[in-house]
Amino acid sequence: MTLRATLGIAPIAWSNDDLPQLGGDTPLETCLHESHLAGFSGVETGGKFPKTAAELAPLLQTHQLKLVSGWYSGTLLDTDLESEKHKARAQLEMFRELGAACLVYGETAGTIQNRQDVPLARRRTLSDAEMVAYGHKLTAFGDYCAGLGVPLAFHHHMGTAVESEHDIDRLMAATGPAVHLLFDTGHLTFAGADIMAVLRKHGDRIVHVHAKDVRREVLDTLSWESDSFLDAVLKGVYTVPGDGLVDFDAVAAQLALIGYQGWFVVEAEQDPVKAPPLEYARIGHRALSAALARSGYQLS
Repeated sequence: MTLRATLGIAPIAWSNDDLPQLGGDTPLETCLHESHLAGFSGVETGGKFPKTAAELAPLLQTHQLKLVSGWYSGTLLDTDLESEKHKARAQLEMFRELGAACLVYGETAGTIQNRQDVPLARRRTLSDAEMVAYGHKLTAFGDYCAGLGVPLAFHHHMGTAVESEHDIDRLMAATGPAVHLLFDTGHLTFAGADIMAVLRKHGDRIVHVHAKDVRREVLDTLSWESDSFLDAVLKGVYTVPGDGLVDFDAVAAQLALIGYQGWFVVEAEQDPVKAPPLEYARIGHRALSAALARSGYQLS
């Protein structure tokens, strides 16, 4: 069987919504133009993107891009299911209309991912009982998303209540099949996870891939007791595939083995002055394309 892969990119390399000093004045048009110029077929949404299909569709068409997916700031840990459904409905309907592959659900209740004053070690954690209760609510929400034609892809993320390999293991055990997994190489590596073990254990739940690399020389100098997640970003912990320590050949080979097909999204939040987005987008596209080809993927 021929495995197919499509390459997309996230806008965070051009404009960081949590750190406006990183590309806050960069127009969306620049991001879209350079995404296409670097060879990508699609983009994920960001803060500068229009919030309706009627506004976004012509922009994407102009730049010959598809809508891959996009972040959704979920708060199910602290809110009720019906409130969450109401909050997400417009985004889900736009994603369905534009053919997005999934909704990227990030749990932001109590998150410190956007708090530069809170160190990594002080993130929210969940007991086993809390994880089970959360899993029940998240599964119901996943069923709701599926009913609207947009699968839920859960994004484990630094600074949130689901960050570590152990957190992911417990979440997958506590949720039903409507809760799929977004596999992010950068966040897993930063969290100290065994990324190959996560692939082996949860490969059948993966519906979306974020290809992010990590600079070892930055990671090794971070203090979890004093550095925040945003401090780490500003210091340059993340970069694009081919510019860090992640073995994308091994990742691609394992994803091919489990039969994953679909989007691979290059995502690397870093300072656009130090890492010009178009230049790094091209580096990431080249490195990821080569790794995928070596594992037998056909790029589309």
